[in-house]
Amino acid sequence: MMPQLQAVAPAPVTDALGRPLRDLRISVMETCNYRCPYCMPEGTVDEMALGAKQRLEFSDIAQIAQAFVANGVRKIRLTGGEPLLRRNLPELIGLLKRIDGLEDLALTTNGSLLAAQAHALRQAGLDRITVSVDALDETLFRHMSGGRGSLSQVLEGIAAAERAGFGPIKINCVVQRGLNESQILPLFEFFKNRGHVMRFIEYMDVGSCNGWRSDEVVPVSEILACLQSRYELTPMAPAAPGEVAARYAVSGGGEVGFIASVSAPFCGDCNRARLSVDGKLFTCLFASAGFDLKPYLRSAERLSTEIGALWRHRTDRYSEIRHAADARKKIEMFFIGG
Repeated sequence: MMPQLQAVAPAPVTDALGRPLRDLRISVMETCNYRCPYCMPEGTVDEMALGAKQRLEFSDIAQIAQAFVANGVRKIRLTGGEPLLRRNLPELIGLLKRIDGLEDLALTTNGSLLAAQAHALRQAGLDRITVSVDALDETLFRHMSGGRGSLSQVLEGIAAAERAGFGPIKINCVVQRGLNESQILPLFEFFKNRGHVMRFIEYMDVGSCNGWRSDEVVPVSEILACLQSRYELTPMAPAAPGEVAARYAVSGGGEVGFIASVSAPFCGDCNRARLSVDGKLFTCLFASAGFDLKPYLRSAERLSTEIGALWRHRTDRYSEIRHAADARKKIEMFFIGG
């Protein structure tokens, strides 16, 4: 039983730059069964892995989520690492769905374990799923997953999610120069024809282990031009305040999105907080340190108050000042979710 507190904020708490708290990313697993070079390259896991004893219990995650909703959060996304590695995940989904005021509960996965779990996730109350697919070529897909991924396995997972009632499914692709630019059109057409929505993402300097270089970024303008060579795309209004993807309607039906955090930073209206698997609040994807919330778990009111205070002091805008920012070591993306 979660401690009770005012569950729905009359208005979201805002940070020092006037940005409301609306979106929470919760990492439920710090490791992954893939070793994608842009996120968790081979050899980086041992120093970051926590082990089960240090991960938050589901009841603690739900209590923290309830406190975030009390401060204005309306959307929660479960991430990792690979979240489907976390045992009994539908149990957590059930707890979160019972929080008064939560409007949307989603999950991002690499899809490798989705086929066996899609039905249970839907039955537990999960609203939406996003699957990462960086290539439609089996050999290239396996290379971009660090030699561990199977494209056919992921496509089976997406099919299972369709049967379970998820749709349209968002498909994320990180585009990296010299690797998978050739996959832009094939991915878009394959998933558009199945009623799903592609999201193309610029390769970002998240964390410190991926060896990020600016010359490996394929800017959204280039990806957009590739698609416009074959399709008419019309800009769409954001679906919600703080939405990170620039959305376009596709002639003949469908939608595509672009996330341009390098070439066109969107810090100005960022409304996302991130909770790490061991209970730390990160107020920015590019943060170097988090704020431990575990000491406040004994008191629902203190927990809610602390979260509100931390957000009010938030001034993060790394993507807007990355070229002037210091060279501090940033937390890895697989530890707090993308």
